[in-house]
Amino acid sequence: MSFLAIDVGNTRLKWTLYERPAPGAQALARGVEFLEQIDRLADTGWAGLPEPQSMLGCIVAGQAIRHRVHEQMEIWSVEPHWVVASSAEAGLINGYDYPARLGADRWVAMIGARHHVLAREGRARPILLVMVGTAVTVEAIDAEGRFLGGLILPGHGIMLRALESGTAGLHVPTGEVCEFPTNTSDGLTSGGTYAIAGACERMAQHLRARCGEEPACIMTGGAGWKMLPSMARPYELVESLIFDGLLVIAQARGLGAANGAAARLLHF
Repeated sequence: MSFLAIDVGNTRLKWTLYERPAPGAQALARGVEFLEQIDRLADTGWAGLPEPQSMLGCIVAGQAIRHRVHEQMEIWSVEPHWVVASSAEAGLINGYDYPARLGADRWVAMIGARHHVLAREGRARPILLVMVGTAVTVEAIDAEGRFLGGLILPGHGIMLRALESGTAGLHVPTGEVCEFPTNTSDGLTSGGTYAIAGACERMAQHLRARCGEEPACIMTGGAGWKMLPSMARPYELVESLIFDGLLVIAQARGLGAANGAAARLLHF
C-alpha cells in the first residue's frame, strides 16, 4: 500500500513516496520543489508516479500553499490529510499551553526523533532536538515522552538581513566562523552561528538539570550541517526526521488499514 509523505516548509516542498505507511518503509521515489514552482508538480515530479493509496503531510506555509498542493494532487483520487499538533500522539505528550498552536513541523519532527532514539538505543531518554532552517527551534523532550517546551530563534539568514536593514552602511557578505573574527563579514557570520549554538547549549543544560540525565542531541533541517562544527557538544544529524515522524504517525493512526482509518484522521 503505497504512501505519499509531504513536508512543506517556508521555502520548499519535499515529498517521498513509500511502499507502505510504516517506519522503515522503502522509499520508491522522492523529490523537492521550491514553493514558487509547486504548480508544475503534476506535470513533472508526480507525473510518472504510481497513484498512492494514502497521503499524510506536514505544512507550515499558509492556506494558499496548501490549496495549491491539493490542486496538484487532483491527478490522483487519494484524499490529502495534514498533521495538526494535538495533546498527544504516537508516544509523545504535548506540553504546549495551547497544543494545536505548536507548529506541525516541530510536532512531527519530535515524534520522529523519539522513535529514532527508541529504535537506536532500545530505551527512552531525554532528547534535545534542534531544527535549523529559516527559523531555528530547540525542543526539549523528557524520557517519558513529554515535550517540555522549546526555543524559537531567527535563522542565520534572518539575523544577517535584520542587521543589514537595521544598521546604516552595513552590508553582509559571506564570512567564516572563527573564534576571534577580525573583519566584519567573519564577525557577522560567527556572531549568528554562536548565538544559535549558545541557545542550544543553554537548553541542553536546562534539560539535563530537569531530567538528571544527559540528553540525546539530534539536529535536523537543511542548514544543520553548517551548525554541527560550532556546537558545544556532539549532535547526531538526522535529515529525514519529519518524514520519519510522518511514517510513525501514519502507522499509529492505522493509515494503511483497510478500515477505520478515516475516523482517526484530520481532514482539511
